[in-house]
Amino acid sequence: MRDLNDYLQGIEPIDQSNAVTAQAREDMLTKPQGSLGRLEELATAIAAMKREDLPTCNRKTIFTFAGDHGIVEEGVSAFPQEVTPQMVYNFIGNGAAINVLARNAAADIVVADLGVAADLNIEHPFFRDCKVAKGTQNFAKGPAMSRDQAIQSIVAGIEIFEAEHKKDRIDLVGIGEMGIGNTTPATAILAVISGEPVELLVGRGTGIDDEGLKRKAAAVKRGLEINQPDKNDGLDILSKVGGFEIGGLAGVVLAAARNRVPVLIDGFISTSAALIAYVLNPVCAQYIIASHSSVEGGHKKMLEILDKKPLLDLGLRLGEGTGAALAMNIVEAAIRILNEMATFQSAGVSNKE
Repeated sequence: MRDLNDYLQGIEPIDQSNAVTAQAREDMLTKPQGSLGRLEELATAIAAMKREDLPTCNRKTIFTFAGDHGIVEEGVSAFPQEVTPQMVYNFIGNGAAINVLARNAAADIVVADLGVAADLNIEHPFFRDCKVAKGTQNFAKGPAMSRDQAIQSIVAGIEIFEAEHKKDRIDLVGIGEMGIGNTTPATAILAVISGEPVELLVGRGTGIDDEGLKRKAAAVKRGLEINQPDKNDGLDILSKVGGFEIGGLAGVVLAAARNRVPVLIDGFISTSAALIAYVLNPVCAQYIIASHSSVEGGHKKMLEILDKKPLLDLGLRLGEGTGAALAMNIVEAAIRILNEMATFQSAGVSNKE
């Protein structure tokens, strides 16, 4: 792949002319204008993203990336770190929630190791080994990773997407993650970009108790004080307080935008990856669709920064891409309405006077 900065420059804004044409067709379908609400908004937005008057949704792919985090040393998670590789094996065995929901959405799934703190030794058609290192460093004591490693994780995500897209064109992307402790770097990323107090952003993640919540907030605050991330430099934020799977997902968001493919972001951690991508190139936000509103309190602030309104609010806080998989059904429905519903003229139905 070319230089990352060169790649970023290739991301172009959406084309509203396609949205105008799509909206004109929406207005002629056999229904009162605007009566399908956000389904109509989605269809016209996707037409603009894909630069297609009648966009298609033939191939849907969910990218679920895994990585571990040195910050777990601070007691910020209710689960031990060995759960990360165990869940990756569960993904490969088709036993996780994301496998069920991807099948329900008729979506492909690509699982990648960006930084699991174990040797996985997996050979499977939908698994990609792109390990940058065996977990990040503890960012409460210093940078989570080097700047070169941050670039490596983003480029890995880009290349995983590009390879899949070249093999068989992707029409709709979902992103998700797995990594014990990863709500802590996601919180730190949000704190840097938003400038809000950590106490207002930190959540319980996998279900930590009150003492754990205090440790988590203290770890984030200490990490920000020690590392002083630059809010205007996505690579600096990622390298100082981020995660390898977060960097990889940021790469997928950027690659989807460059290839004019709508990308459904999942919950708190996936949206932190979208924020990194947004800082690197704000145009990529034009290709983002928020699948749902997470239980994590800081998620609403993330979506506010990206100017996104979630499609669903189901009390989800699992990750993996589960919310994105569920929302795929809604997005596909919006596209099918635009393509398949009869117009007043073709159906011989009288329009309003």
